[in-house]
Amino acid sequence: MARGQDGAPGEPNSDRSTRSKESIANQHRLMELGSAVDQQSGAKGKTRAKRPHRLRRRLIFSGVALVVVIAGVIGGSYYYATYRFNAIPKVNVAHEVKPISGKPFNILMIGSDSRAGLTGIVAAQTGASTGSVTGERSDVVKIIHVDPQAGSISLVSIPRDTVVTLLANQSLYGQFNRINVNFGNGPSLLAQTITANFGIPINQTIVVSFAGLINASDALGGVYLDFPYPAFDPESDLWIRHAGCQLIKGASALAVSRSRHFYYNVRGSGAIPLHWSKLSSGQLYSDLTSEGWVYDGTSDFGRIDRQNAFLRAMVDQAKKLYNPVTINSFLSAIPQGVTLDSNFSLNELIGLAVRFHGINANAIQTYTLPTFSAVSASLGDVLYVQQPTAQQQLVGIFGTQLTKPTNPPPNEQLQTPQPPFVAVTTTTLPSATTTKTTSGTKKHVTTATTTTTNPTLAVPSFDPTPCTPS
Repeated sequence: MARGQDGAPGEPNSDRSTRSKESIANQHRLMELGSAVDQQSGAKGKTRAKRPHRLRRRLIFSGVALVVVIAGVIGGSYYYATYRFNAIPKVNVAHEVKPISGKPFNILMIGSDSRAGLTGIVAAQTGASTGSVTGERSDVVKIIHVDPQAGSISLVSIPRDTVVTLLANQSLYGQFNRINVNFGNGPSLLAQTITANFGIPINQTIVVSFAGLINASDALGGVYLDFPYPAFDPESDLWIRHAGCQLIKGASALAVSRSRHFYYNVRGSGAIPLHWSKLSSGQLYSDLTSEGWVYDGTSDFGRIDRQNAFLRAMVDQAKKLYNPVTINSFLSAIPQGVTLDSNFSLNELIGLAVRFHGINANAIQTYTLPTFSAVSASLGDVLYVQQPTAQQQLVGIFGTQLTKPTNPPPNEQLQTPQPPFVAVTTTTLPSATTTKTTSGTKKHVTTATTTTTNPTLAVPSFDPTPCTPS
């Protein structure tokens, strides 16, 4: 291949000479233009002092290029997030109240006991593989109260056995029944029932199934919980073999959140009877207690505490979502087992994430609706709303957002009086927590209701709490 002197392969010297002349001519024109600009701006000829201007221009050009690249990445991420957000199943929830920008709003979070999407060991443990569990109930009912101006989040749990006045399906369930029967028709009826009974306006709704909980926690890499003692639940298949801060994910994440037959070992031993699955409930209780295991008789109330601890741990873990790979994994897992109402928008979710990114998970105030236990002739063991404590709590949390209930919950005499008037104040909120202690056997428990002014710290000493691994 022909090569001219100092030229590119195949480029004749005559062509190079012509281009060189044209280049020189262009350089002269640019220099003359630059001199004219310098003269108009008061510059005095070409000196070495002009080099910083060239450097500045290069820096500006580089800065602009960097901004363009960053904008492209952000834009691409937003479009990708939109793609992932659109993949999340949506459902229309009737009678939701449109939130007012900048004002407090309420998100109804429903924990569904749906087994859809479960496979392998988890499917067997939850009865999904055998079909022994049918229908769909709301084992978890929580209202997340978000105050953007105060930068605060409150979490109110309504126990699943709380008796409410039904708005539909009375031919199936009667006029009064447990709140969780309303979810059989989907989230709309449950949201309407909460507003009708308690006057709490619902602005948005999230439904999370068993699979959704597992997928979300695994996408975060699991959560860290500190167990003061080894723990065991024969019903949810929870088995924590040793105390301390440890990573919880997969089936264990679901087991912690479902646990309402919770045992803890005060001797520090994580050993359980090898044949426990073949023992009757009473015999298992006897064998476990003889080995230092203590039964937490609070049932659904204990489960609520453990769910709140798990949610706090998830918040702590989610705050670390900076790695694009982790974010991708999390967004990919969300559609599997999580449903949002159709009023949710991506911008709202991003806004919430930005606004509350730095929130301390322990600052999330958690409450359980005050109730008392009783035996109904038709329903068995149930919970009735305890007044006036319940209304004091709701007013303290939701304030002037509360509306007059159209269908108040019944009392033990199955009467439906309006809740007592409670003035809106800024005093510390009362929170009633039902505690139970065992007496002799697992089946015999006594109930006592106590009130505390610091619900966040009102956690039994044997329950797990969020932690940071050392």
